[in-house]
Order: sequence, then C-alpha cells, then structure tokens
Amino acid sequence: MIIRKAELRDVSGIVWVCTEGNRQTYKDLYDTYYLEKVIKDFYSIERITKEVLSPEGWDGWIVAVEDGKVIGAGGGGMIDATSSEIYVLYLDPSRRNEGIGTKLLEYMTDLQLSQGAREQWVSVAKDNQKGIPFYEARGFLYQFEKLDHGTKKEDHYVSLRYVRYL
Repeated sequence: MIIRKAELRDVSGIVWVCTEGNRQTYKDLYDTYYLEKVIKDFYSIERITKEVLSPEGWDGWIVAVEDGKVIGAGGGGMIDATSSEIYVLYLDPSRRNEGIGTKLLEYMTDLQLSQGAREQWVSVAKDNQKGIPFYEARGFLYQFEKLDHGTKKEDHYVSLRYVRYL
C-alpha cells in the first residue's frame, strides 16, 4: 500500500471510496435523500477532478493505493496559523480495520505539522460508530456539538467536534 497525494488517475477511485464509505457509514444515521445529496454535492467526478487539479484552500486529496486501486482517501488543511482540520477520510468499506485510515491520518498529520499545526480538528457525525471510536483511539478529545454543514436545526443532523494537540 502506498499513501500519496492524489493524481488525476485516482479520481474515479476517490469518488467510489467516498460514495461507498458514505453509504455504509451513514445509512442508519441519515435519510436517503440527504445522504445522496451529500454524495452528489461533494463526491462527483467533476468536483473531485477540480479538487485534484487545483486544491486551493486545503492540502488536496490524499489516497491509499494498492495494486493501482484507491482503497482510501482523505484530505485536510490549515484553518489558521496553528490549527488544522481533517475534512474527509473514507475507506473501501470492505477494507476497514487494516490500518489504512491510520496511515492516511498519519500522512495528513505530518503534512499539517510541517505547516505549523499544533492542534488538529475533526467533525464526526453524532452516533457515527465507525468514526468516533477511530478518532478517540488516536487521541482526539470531544469538545462540542454543532449542526452539520448546510443543515437546519429541524433536520437533527449534528456533528461532534473533536480536537487533538500535536
């Protein structure tokens, strides 16, 4: 397995990993309409292609590749001079618990440390029993709840904000 910055040849693999990762992670947490809207808005071929070609405002897509196939994808960036964020991290659902997510997180963390990060933030959906234990096991500490990006209070889609000090 190789962890590296994404290239154009990785776009369809990133789309697949993020789409399937979303469906597996959130199928019991979000209604189908909302889930498919998130996938359409954030994980289209067009959007991922643009983000791979021009990762403005973040560090771009990072991929885990094995035998030429994308098996994990993530991305993050600096949110101020000393704070960083993990924006996205998904795996091929059939490849969980193999250390792929840990290796992607380590790569992103090293990149953020080289840019001056002293703390690292992540948002995890409330009741996400795949993400919460993963981040807590890696030293992230719960801070507070907030509404998911682009949702209304009546939707009841809440993210938990976590931080770890680097």
